Amino acid sequence: MKAILSMALVFALCGLAGAPYKAHADKADAGKVDPVGTWKCDYKIGDQPRTSTMTIKMDGDQLTGTMSWPDQKETNLKDLKLKDAELTFSAVRKLPGMDEGIPVDYKLKIDGDKLSGKCSSTFGGDKQEWDFNGKREKKDADEKKKSG
Repeated sequence: MKAILSMALVFALCGLAGAPYKAHADKADAGKVDPVGTWKCDYKIGDQPRTSTMTIKMDGDQLTGTMSWPDQKETNLKDLKLKDAELTFSAVRKLPGMDEGIPVDYKLKIDGDKLSGKCSSTFGGDKQEWDFNGKREKKDADEKKKSG
């Protein structure tokens, strides 16, 4: 049973979801890094490679965002905060066959068009942590998708 729960946690953590969030970024911080855009992300849980797509937008003076996975539609990111170049938020990953989602916390560092950091979640009483990386899609690619 513990092995099943551990595997479910791994799958859940592989795909993380979220809800709308407000950015708590100082204007000075916002000038240093720009989190806005579509990010193609990858990570591994155990030996299994995973992917997700994160989209961050500026809504007035607040950041909002979503994350999606190959097996889960987009969900809103929660508690988004930007301080210096550090982006933190949480997301709830819902796996097929699960009624309840698994909350996952993200702590990422933005460096230009790349981000990297750690994700963590507790599942079945065990805390798990894994590396998380992403690259921002180029704006030209975003524009072509909109017009095409």
